[in-house]
Amino acid sequence: MDEKGDGNAMLKTIREGSAEILLADHVFYNPVQEFNRDLSICVLRTFSRIFQREKEEERKSKDPSYAAPNGEASLQAGVKHENGLRILEALSATGLRSIRYAKEIPGVKEIIANDLSKSAVESIEKNVKQNNIEHLITPSFNDAMTLMYMSTKPDKRFTAIDLDPYGHPTRFLDGAVQSIEDGGLLLITATDMAVLAGNSPEACYVKYGSVPLKTKACHEFALRILLRCIETTATRYGRYIKPLLSISADFYIRVFVRVYTGQYACKKSSSKQSMVFQCTGCEALTLQPLGVLKPNPTEANPQQIKFGTPTGPFVGSRCEHCNHQHHMGGPIWSAPMHDEEFLTELMHTLEQEEAKRLTTIRRIYGTLAVIGEELHDVPLYYTLDRMCGILKLESIGMLKLRSALLHEGYRVSFSHASRTSIKTDAPVGVLWDILRCWHRIHPVKEERFLENVPLTAILSKQPAKEYNIEDIHPQANPTSRKESLSRFPENPAAHWGPGTRAMQMLSDNKMLKSTQNQNKRKQKREQKERSDTDVEENDVKAEASNSPERKVPKTVSTEG
Repeated sequence: MDEKGDGNAMLKTIREGSAEILLADHVFYNPVQEFNRDLSICVLRTFSRIFQREKEEERKSKDPSYAAPNGEASLQAGVKHENGLRILEALSATGLRSIRYAKEIPGVKEIIANDLSKSAVESIEKNVKQNNIEHLITPSFNDAMTLMYMSTKPDKRFTAIDLDPYGHPTRFLDGAVQSIEDGGLLLITATDMAVLAGNSPEACYVKYGSVPLKTKACHEFALRILLRCIETTATRYGRYIKPLLSISADFYIRVFVRVYTGQYACKKSSSKQSMVFQCTGCEALTLQPLGVLKPNPTEANPQQIKFGTPTGPFVGSRCEHCNHQHHMGGPIWSAPMHDEEFLTELMHTLEQEEAKRLTTIRRIYGTLAVIGEELHDVPLYYTLDRMCGILKLESIGMLKLRSALLHEGYRVSFSHASRTSIKTDAPVGVLWDILRCWHRIHPVKEERFLENVPLTAILSKQPAKEYNIEDIHPQANPTSRKESLSRFPENPAAHWGPGTRAMQMLSDNKMLKSTQNQNKRKQKREQKERSDTDVEENDVKAEASNSPERKVPKTVSTEG
């Protein structure tokens, strides 16, 4: 980081990837988000390659004599391609992300770097000139929603739209799903994790149209709430989404979805959404879809399906495992959050030389490796520590629990959102059964068996069968764990997180509010205790000075 004088302002130079930007003291920059930007670049590189391939195939189907150029070899970063991507960064701030997109993504036609702040747009203009990419980036001083609504005509739509606001992105979704071209890519971030994770269900319903549950799977729950919100916004206009990649990282969630047009496909939307029942005692999860698809073959169309409504509810008034009642949340997106074909292409992108130069490549590779191992058709997960905590049970080893499930023919995986996650197609009753067998070896203390608590109801029952806990299954230890990949990174910095803004102030002479408020209550308490002590000491001194023993007798005059 260097400092340069610019008139009366002192500018700092930030270098990230291929970009170099100049920032004044009042401008914010968040180094923690470098992982977000690096991952987005990898996704857009992959999408650009796929998109160009699809366009070439479309042209060839219309004109068999059409000769395609040299495919991927013809795409170069930093060079304008007339048939390339039109990218909108709706909330650009410094322009760093747009500049990196222009210099590091091949096959770009134009990037609109938009912001509603005049000083931000001036900063973008300076930084675009600083990086010599005026031919690719167009700075825009406009309201993001207005700009997207002005771009809904087919010839003005964008190939990719990046929305990375502070807080919730829902107000931008209506314009985004209308101004993206068919097959285009939406890159959307949400940072209001307290709302999405269940701390304010009423606020989440207002913003996203779903009720969250306080569950250990809250980060995946948040992703599925956001995906469902995008889908329902798109279906109003006869469009639907196909999630390519959905991640929970640091203090935010980020989804990458393609948007397509098709009235018939929109009718399948209800079958991709579910309500969620969570037991208030043992926290068992049950999903109930809003719609179902039933095979209805005919002679003319053997693949025909019929749209139906499920009967329910899928749970009784009391939990079958612990006899407690249920909370109901949702609806959430219950279809896969990732596309396996796209993940394969994305991993291929990471092996290229350009990707290896990214600062966060190790973390990206580790995260994607875990996502690749996830069970994509299984929504939500449990966590080992919470399940053992509910039963007040000595924790069973993760490999032992996974082995017991695999020996019984069930599938199991981690989730990238939690280090102790158990994502499995086994019913939750099987998990409780395995823990009952573990309880025989490591019994819970008798005084723990109280009335009307989950552990009494669950551990009082005998296991339905004996499970093989001791023999470690060959597939129990996943490849990402064997290779010690960077799967669940530590916090990137001290006092990190969104704070009062989704950015970190660059100026060295300023203190982050989150840092300033560290131990604030403790300091106030200690200050009050010192003040009380001083008052007590003063009182003691005053009492001592007034006591008879301390009084000095008056001198009697002898003069007559």
